[in-house]
Amino acid sequence: MDTVKIKYDCTRGTTAHRSEEGELACCYNGGCCKLNVFDWLCTIPDLNPNEIYEVRFKNTRKLYFRNESGAPLSVGDIVVVEATNGHDVGLVTLKGPVIGRQLKRHNIDTATYEFKKVYRKARVLDIERWQEAIAREHKTMIRARQLAAQLDLNMKIGDVEFQGDGTKAIFYYIADERVDFRQLIRLFAEEFRIRIEMKQIGARQEAGLIGGIGVCGQELCCSRYMSDFQSITTQAARSQDLSLNPQKLAGQCSKLKCCINYEAATYLDAQTNMPYVREPLETVDGPAFLVKTDTLKGIMWFSYEQNSMTNMFPIEAEKVKEILRMNARGTKCESLLPEVQKKSPEFVTAVGDDSITRFDDRGQNNGRRRNNKRPKNNGGNGPRQLKKNPNRENKQD
Repeated sequence: MDTVKIKYDCTRGTTAHRSEEGELACCYNGGCCKLNVFDWLCTIPDLNPNEIYEVRFKNTRKLYFRNESGAPLSVGDIVVVEATNGHDVGLVTLKGPVIGRQLKRHNIDTATYEFKKVYRKARVLDIERWQEAIAREHKTMIRARQLAAQLDLNMKIGDVEFQGDGTKAIFYYIADERVDFRQLIRLFAEEFRIRIEMKQIGARQEAGLIGGIGVCGQELCCSRYMSDFQSITTQAARSQDLSLNPQKLAGQCSKLKCCINYEAATYLDAQTNMPYVREPLETVDGPAFLVKTDTLKGIMWFSYEQNSMTNMFPIEAEKVKEILRMNARGTKCESLLPEVQKKSPEFVTAVGDDSITRFDDRGQNNGRRRNNKRPKNNGGNGPRQLKKNPNRENKQD
């Protein structure tokens, strides 16, 4: 019996295989979905059903549709939905009360927003045509890049997404400046015989489309849950005392990592309690220079050697404020060195260190020798008895 070959499509979160009769079947695989949302309201009954569903297409493209067909839909169903021209095929990923939260997050008003329709559940013929269109995407992207290079256009085509009926394709491209791609669209239409839609995206959105694993070992935030991107500056990295190394601060999109903004507000709030040290602290041992600051712990590290990270000692921020007030009055504080460093070393004699037998453990060696003594063989006649020495007895008498 031949084993069934399963084809995994992580760009759409599906698995496809053919049965023994040759019929194509597609199943939902939620673990591969980008921007996947956990339905934490799945156990709450929907008291006000609005028949609105979230339908996911390739990578991070997700839209909301109204089910006017009357057919019951569940998460994982492959549906045929309305498109601008023709129809498209996608997967239902959310339904129920959590849809209201998602619409509020994306600023969609159900009273004014024009939702497109869900026609029906996908049939076998719809799935066959859908899979044929998916199979053309990679070849189309490679050929599109070649045509763009022939025209010397300063742009990069990052991804191609075919519509479910195979009559239209969306070309996602990246460009630093405005590009006149009118001639390119004519070449695409003649080459691929489909309707063309050009959609410009940024470098962060491209990383979300492609996906990957970050330096933290987890999936990229832009493909896991982030849908809006905020501007990130080097000031956020400075506030966290991060090294301004482009190789460490840049992500896979060659831009500053989005996670730099995650803790920036916490560091800025903690820095309000840290004193600003402009000059070295005046002590009886001499000036103490600031070396580094642990903002979250509220500890500042000083050293008596300027521009050196040797012999550092920690001081709490509140104590530093007190020392600064003392210096402002013209008073020097006491020594800041820990008590362990102020102790003088004790005298230790070195007599006997040059002995060659100084590492021998005499007690263990003597015990080992005593234990290693083997009794003499007595011919198997039992334990040996000691013979009395008559001369010794005479001496004792």
